[in-house]
Amino acid sequence: MPKLLTPSQIEACKRDGYLAPVRVMSAADAHQCRVALETHEAKTGQPLQGNWRHKTHLLFTWADALVHHPVILDAVEDVIGPDILCWTTNFFIKEANSPGFVSWHQDSTYWGLEPDDVITAWIAFTEVTPENGYMQVIPGSHKIDQLPHVDTFHKDNLLSRGQEIAVEVDKTKAVGLALHAGEMSLHHIKLVHGSDANRTADRRIGLAIRYIPTTVRQTKVRDAAMLVRGTDKHRHFDYEPRPKADLDEAALEAHADSVARQVKALYSGTEKTAFRA
Repeated sequence: MPKLLTPSQIEACKRDGYLAPVRVMSAADAHQCRVALETHEAKTGQPLQGNWRHKTHLLFTWADALVHHPVILDAVEDVIGPDILCWTTNFFIKEANSPGFVSWHQDSTYWGLEPDDVITAWIAFTEVTPENGYMQVIPGSHKIDQLPHVDTFHKDNLLSRGQEIAVEVDKTKAVGLALHAGEMSLHHIKLVHGSDANRTADRRIGLAIRYIPTTVRQTKVRDAAMLVRGTDKHRHFDYEPRPKADLDEAALEAHADSVARQVKALYSGTEKTAFRA
């Protein structure tokens, strides 16, 4: 029996390649996540940048708690099964009235994960609207297989390589995913999606959690991931530890090691050795 989603929701997710919205926490709890993030940013005097926007759950206990959130995991289990690894987390933060955007792309382009049974849970810390750059998707495009992409490394593109699909995307088929704070969307690794810039006076903050069943393997490097539910009979990944305290020495070491592996996979074929600031 499904843990959270209805059979029709599960069918829609597999048919369309996405599902939204799914309520996973209250707006007040989502606001507390934002407060935790912005408290850290206030201490450093700048927005979360570079490598710390990636695999953030290895650095902060509040982000780790989100990765293990039972409601999120129940929905993910309904789609990919009970044995689940968190491969990574990625913050997508669009500052107020900023040009940052996400080009049309498929997540699978440089990840090196096989098979493609991979899902993203995109958690909204703030309201997500057309005006502040909500995600747009092409329903059913996850069934197309891998499309050719080109690297742009555009300074305003929030993707690691500024990658974009090298063929024309029929934007008339796009569906926008508006979310309230505390809601999430789910989408498949091969779903074609993108988003526009934030034209509002407030930040748009989302955390993408990338979950994989333990049957998935990394084809590029010896990678690391965190077992968050069930058992792992395959051991395709080295295990990451949960942080015991925010930014303690062990957390920083684990994060540096794991991010280095991921950078090597995502930037293979380039000279890049770290995520862009």
